[in-house]
Amino acid sequence: MTGDFDHADPDRAGRLHHLELTTADLDAAVPFWDWLLGELGYERKNRWDGGRSWEHGPTYVVLKRATSEGREFDRDAPGLNHLAFHAASREQVDRLTAAVRDRTDASLLYEDRHPYAGGYYALYCEAPETVKVEVVAPTE
Repeated sequence: MTGDFDHADPDRAGRLHHLELTTADLDAAVPFWDWLLGELGYERKNRWDGGRSWEHGPTYVVLKRATSEGREFDRDAPGLNHLAFHAASREQVDRLTAAVRDRTDASLLYEDRHPYAGGYYALYCEAPETVKVEVVAPTE
């Protein structure tokens, strides 16, 4: 099935096709993204010296090594603020939250307001290089 969704599908107009993240330290970032995306139903798509990709149906995520020095990611500066994914259930959010608490490459955000920091049931965490990630549970 790999590659079946590499081109646009007019029936999915307006939905996310793919997301590409650039990292200064690929070796440090891959374990987190491989774990999280795997837990969310993504399958490994490609692997090469400078990156990795994962796919989930028609959507894929690419993580690649930066090829130039640049500024550090700052979610409060103009540009990307965070990524939010759908969860299958509140139980999945709880499992992911427990796993983030045990990881050394990610940290739980807004512990004092968890899991309703944004007004809805979700995991809020900081991934490597301070990328904020949400995993949003469906309403009951």
